[in-house]
Amino acid sequence: MSLVDWLVLGFTILFIVVYGIWKSRGNKNMDGYFLADRSMPWYSIGLSVMATQASAITFLSAPGLAYSSGMQFVQFYLGLPLAMIVLCITFIPIFHHLKVFTAYEFLEQRFDLKTRALTAFLFLIQRGLSTGITIYAPSIILATILNINTSYTTLFIGSVVVLYTVFGGTKAVSYTQMLQMSIIFAGLFMAGIVVVSLLPPTVGFGQALSIAGKMGKMNVINWDFDLNNRYTIWTGLIGGFFLQLSYFGTDQSQVGRYLTGSTVGQSRMGLLMNAVLKIPMQFLILLIGILIFSFYQYQKPPVFFNQYEINKVKRGIYKDEFAQKEAAFDQAFEAKKEKVIALENSLNTRQNVASKQDELNNANVAFLDTRTAAIAVIKKNDKNADLDDTNYVFLNFVIHYLPQGLIGLLIAIVCMASMGSTASSLNSLASTTSVDIYKRLINKTGSDLRYLNISKITTLFWGILSIGMALYASKLGNLLEAVNILGSLFYGTILGIFLVAFYIRKVKGNAVFTAAIITEIIVFSAFYYEVMAYLWLNVLGCAMVVIISLLIQLLNSDKEVQANLKL
Repeated sequence: MSLVDWLVLGFTILFIVVYGIWKSRGNKNMDGYFLADRSMPWYSIGLSVMATQASAITFLSAPGLAYSSGMQFVQFYLGLPLAMIVLCITFIPIFHHLKVFTAYEFLEQRFDLKTRALTAFLFLIQRGLSTGITIYAPSIILATILNINTSYTTLFIGSVVVLYTVFGGTKAVSYTQMLQMSIIFAGLFMAGIVVVSLLPPTVGFGQALSIAGKMGKMNVINWDFDLNNRYTIWTGLIGGFFLQLSYFGTDQSQVGRYLTGSTVGQSRMGLLMNAVLKIPMQFLILLIGILIFSFYQYQKPPVFFNQYEINKVKRGIYKDEFAQKEAAFDQAFEAKKEKVIALENSLNTRQNVASKQDELNNANVAFLDTRTAAIAVIKKNDKNADLDDTNYVFLNFVIHYLPQGLIGLLIAIVCMASMGSTASSLNSLASTTSVDIYKRLINKTGSDLRYLNISKITTLFWGILSIGMALYASKLGNLLEAVNILGSLFYGTILGIFLVAFYIRKVKGNAVFTAAIITEIIVFSAFYYEVMAYLWLNVLGCAMVVIISLLIQLLNSDKEVQANLKL
């Protein structure tokens, strides 16, 4: 990067951190530290909710996912608007009326302490692990720029975000996220314009999408009802609905965002803002990946987008073999490029489009085979090499093709997205640990200052633990899918507990507690044996908790009736 880019990157991140800490000065108790004194307006809530979900993973991995697999991932979000409506009608009024710090406080009032503790524990496991993934995402950026191992940059990024979260609390998170999302929207819009401007003069926006579509990348909607297919309209509407309902309704990282609202109406408006803007935002991010795909049909891409792994093999004993594979890759690209231009001409004249499309797809298969052969050499050189480079596609494009200044801004956007999402997660982990464990089980009569200090200590603890998880995250493949798979292992069970709490009054604590444990065993087994695509695990977990808890409660009721008859 140029000096200008480094200055833009450094100034933007420094300004965000200082601004957040300054705006959050004066926290004196847990209500201010975790809920910003319940004083945030709806637009701040909406942007904070979006920023919490839209981590650096979104901006790094989503374009790479579109580049490799097409637009189908957008179906993941189709259930989100429905989930937001349900939350506005049911969850928000209850949480506001009870004036809870965390979602899990409600469960003790409805069931018992052990159910509250179990649900909080499941959340802590899931969110603690996934927070490590969000820390790892921006470390990829600095590692690529500096050409060093991601372990060093992970430690640096993690330390920065832990610093301002510990000192600033929820106010720091909310105020910085509001500013971050404004910059993110502007940066993404500029990135899209630049990608189109870099296409050949004969290829416009529509032509680029047409070429991508002929190569199978514009597959937005899939109507197949297949439990093993990760992204169809049914997994999005049904599985996605349950996942989003659980995430926004029971995950403290999101519940903590809209509990900061001054009224029920402000919280509802914030969630409805997210319902309206989230799908278009995600569509735009994926579309940028499609445009980058079209760009690389005319401009030769690297044989592997992770430059760090390429540099390792070029310094190793297989460098000559890799050079041969790279040369074959270059030749295959030129052959494919000729077919791309031929298809472009056919699209203009509307003649022989089908035959030219078949020729291009055949050339693309040969092209991808040469890439696979090169990746095999990378693997042979280092069996522990990270062979999934989809997280590096957008980053590689930004570094090599965007103008000075904009490079620094876009990289700052990805870093800020990670900082905002990670800060929300750390804040929610700390609030759950402090309120649901320390204050409830260890010290019920502490002072406000004591609880505030414990909150900061637990934030630091989870920050260190998440950094440790981040050091392992390179083994998880595409980060966007990894974090959603991880959530799907727990969210269904947690949602089932809350739905029973809200709607099935006759089920008691012992029944739902036992049902939750049995359900987690079933969900993990279904995942391990690959019984279904991961989004369906949310439906499975939720349904099992409801059904099993009802059966257990029914059996217990029968036993009580029989015991009374004997008396």
